[in-house]
Amino acid sequence: MSGETRTLAEFAAGLNYEDIPQAVVERAKDCLIDTIGAAVFGSTMPWSKIVARYAKANGGGGSCTVLGPGGIRATPPMAALANGALAHAFEMDSLRQPSAGIHPGSTLGPPVLAMSESTGASGRDLITAFIAGNEVMSRIGLASKHSSEKMGFHAPGLVGPIGGAAAIGRLLKFDADRIVNAMGVAGSLSSGLLEFVRSGTGGMVKRLHMGRASEGAVLAASLSKEGFTGPGTILEGEFGLLNVYCRDGDITELTRELGTDFDTLNICLKRFSAHITAHTPIQAVLDLKAEHSFAGDDVAAVTVQGSEKMLTHHNILEPKDVMLGQYSTPFCVALALYRDPLDPRSFSEENLNDEAIRGLCRKVKVELRDDAAGETTPWASVVNITLNDGRELEKRADSFKGMPSDPVSRDDMKGKFRRLTSDMGADWQGRVWDGLSDLENIDNVNALGLT
Repeated sequence: MSGETRTLAEFAAGLNYEDIPQAVVERAKDCLIDTIGAAVFGSTMPWSKIVARYAKANGGGGSCTVLGPGGIRATPPMAALANGALAHAFEMDSLRQPSAGIHPGSTLGPPVLAMSESTGASGRDLITAFIAGNEVMSRIGLASKHSSEKMGFHAPGLVGPIGGAAAIGRLLKFDADRIVNAMGVAGSLSSGLLEFVRSGTGGMVKRLHMGRASEGAVLAASLSKEGFTGPGTILEGEFGLLNVYCRDGDITELTRELGTDFDTLNICLKRFSAHITAHTPIQAVLDLKAEHSFAGDDVAAVTVQGSEKMLTHHNILEPKDVMLGQYSTPFCVALALYRDPLDPRSFSEENLNDEAIRGLCRKVKVELRDDAAGETTPWASVVNITLNDGRELEKRADSFKGMPSDPVSRDDMKGKFRRLTSDMGADWQGRVWDGLSDLENIDNVNALGLT
């Protein structure tokens, strides 16, 4: 074996805060701020309350915050489980651009935050651990060539436990051997199936995939700390992740430019509460509405040209619940023609069952984009709208605000954070925003006062 798992473990163990470029630190902080905001908003969802109650019943009274207005404290694994599910509860959490099947915020933020609170770690240690884990996790995602989801696995649930285990290993100052073991154990905790897409039922389970990934990271690292072992070739081995969960993986991506090219800079933040494949169609719709002043009732038909994944996974004309609505490109486009998609509350049961929105959803045709084979811009979309008066409008969107190439401003980030955390009150918002913005100068993460 060529030792890629060990190489990644050695990188994580040896990463020092002083070695990280400031731009990478800032992107990591942005992601953590975004994740906490998403989790607080997500805590209000019915499915999140179920998970939070479970965490309280099975690990309540610990030292770690379960985010949201409930003020629940829990043990590290239960807090990580809950916050992972909460952060992904409403399709608001971060991911990588170009996509590699990872969600840095909801799979790394919760376990690292829980263990930082549990140990009284500094802000610098938290940031360093998050970046170490993301550099590992991102490379695993890239090496998989995003092929896991073609086989029906939900990729973040596969790579999240391993990246999280590496992150916690760095936080707890493991040597490379212990991080190898933590990653090896975490590989057997990977899980997550996409059957909810095909069956059209049970969409709540998608939220749990991030929670289980976060919980698995805590479990794997905690066992490794006590001497529990796992296979040292969990990524590259014959029955390792790349050979079991992937098709035609590229093992060279596991260590490419490791330590010199920080992939954390490729973290992408969302503005819409929808699956990422819907972001460019929504952006195109908003641009066309602004340019031509029309409303949903004026639309006769819509065609969206997008990626192969949009066609195979997200062409859902009859979403049965809110989660599947957020996963459906036709529904998200129809919603954007009638409501404000920047407001996460627009993605509601009321709008899911709105006759006008559902009727227009059925008129949205999804096609493969002409240049999709090259996939130079896999999230790009071309939206064609036919109006009742006969006009045909077309817009191509290659990007949206929040991509690394078009980042959101600090003011926009603060506005989103305040919208998502409005239930926590102004004092909490101000304290936590200021603390997270200056995280590298906080000696003990518990000073944030997240509860």
